[in-house]
Amino acid sequence: MKAILCRTFGSLDSLSMEEIESPAPKEDEILIKVSACGINFPDLLIIQDKYQFKPTLPFSPGGEVSGIVEAVGASIKSFKIGERVIALCGWGGLAEKLVAKENRVYKMPQAFDFISAACTLYAYGTSYHALKDRAMIKADETLLVLGASGGVGLAAVNLGKIMGARVIAAASTDEKLEVCRNSGADHLINYSKQNLRTEITSIAPEGVDVIYDAVGGSLSEMALRSMAWGGRYLVVGFASGEIPKFAANLALLKGCSIVGVFWGQFAAREYEWNLKNFDQINSWIKAGAIKPNIFKVYEHKNSMQALKDLKERKVIGKAVVKIV
Repeated sequence: MKAILCRTFGSLDSLSMEEIESPAPKEDEILIKVSACGINFPDLLIIQDKYQFKPTLPFSPGGEVSGIVEAVGASIKSFKIGERVIALCGWGGLAEKLVAKENRVYKMPQAFDFISAACTLYAYGTSYHALKDRAMIKADETLLVLGASGGVGLAAVNLGKIMGARVIAAASTDEKLEVCRNSGADHLINYSKQNLRTEITSIAPEGVDVIYDAVGGSLSEMALRSMAWGGRYLVVGFASGEIPKFAANLALLKGCSIVGVFWGQFAAREYEWNLKNFDQINSWIKAGAIKPNIFKVYEHKNSMQALKDLKERKVIGKAVVKIV
């Protein structure tokens, strides 16, 4: 089978497409024929050896796929050959086939095709867990989304609006913010032109109740200083490449919580809980309330370009690689 391989950690230029042997499922694994692979920021970190998990070299990047079950291990009872599925695999997705543990695989919503399905699991699973389980957001609260035009950011904007929040989207260009508006944002802040804190104050003089931060870097403390009393600051990721260091007294003065969001571990550790979250997401999909913003669909041979476009901040929403 064909696969994009990383043989040494570091640059995207080290990736190559190669012919390798197809994997075989172990007793507790599912073999998936991959149809599409969503591209996410952790893919870049894993290639650079900067992520929480370190795969054994060589490996194929790509942690979110849609496809068809081709074979199952002897202990697998919940999935059958021929079923359409989505998998949160961590890595291995930029290949024609992969194996995944049962608690990383989910039945694919009937309303989705394979391309759309490969855009949903990571972004909407992360953002719904963040807003519902970690922030416990309430209707009429104010939500600020930093990096709102990215995959998880747009999902947070979309879900925040569905859940009844007043949504402030912050991004770096007017083009990106227009997509945020179309996803339901009530207010827009271009932080490359406007002062983030000044704009937040003009929109929400009492501060924001929930901050969804997938960016990190210099904006984080500015946003935290704009938090309302009793607010919740969601630490989702560090797309800027810089992990912020907060002054602890800010949490004290605001009476707020700084809350970590690691959806990948939640999905693995709390599989049944995560399934219930997906039931709600699926109901919104069927109702037409959720529709992923697909930036571009790339051919398998152009996987490296998809990753480069993400790294260079060109992607608005989700980039997807069509495998077969």
